[in-house]
Amino acid sequence: MNVEETDLPGVLEIAPRVFDDGRGQFFEAFRADAYARLTGTTFVQDNVAVSGPRVLRGLHLQEPHGQAKLVSVLVGEVYDVAVDVRVGSPAFGRWTARRLSEHNRRQLFIPAGFAHGYVVLGDGAVLSYKCSDYYHAAGEISLRWDDPELGIEWPLRDVVLSGKDASALTLREARDRLPRYDAR
Repeated sequence: MNVEETDLPGVLEIAPRVFDDGRGQFFEAFRADAYARLTGTTFVQDNVAVSGPRVLRGLHLQEPHGQAKLVSVLVGEVYDVAVDVRVGSPAFGRWTARRLSEHNRRQLFIPAGFAHGYVVLGDGAVLSYKCSDYYHAAGEISLRWDDPELGIEWPLRDVVLSGKDASALTLREARDRLPRYDAR
């Protein structure tokens, strides 16, 4: 696998080694020992999200019970975004994004303490993502995808949102609920 650091500390773009032949493709999407060495993370839950055209999900995180995520696209293409929302972090409020697709097979590792969201490019997408902690509804935080303080450059503006995402908090409104940065 090829691993590239992004401009946010801890967020990694991972390209598994893909083998093509006349029958199609084969690649190792996950191997616990290799990913644990790479990320220092143990994953405990797998989620799959099926989304239609222009669906934007996010920006989401949990606090407490923060979740690191390993995101990949099984079908379609998305613009995947990670935002450092750890209060006190030198990168607080900064974001990075990658196009993940069934064609490029790229993955994005997002550490706990970061918000995550994506928008579907094309006719639809199926995402798979591993989480380092279980879902805890009481700790769920949704941040506004279009918060001017974040200034995320989404490739689409005419998006389909859930009611929860349409009424999400701004970074400023959520500040007291956000995780704290630990410099250790």
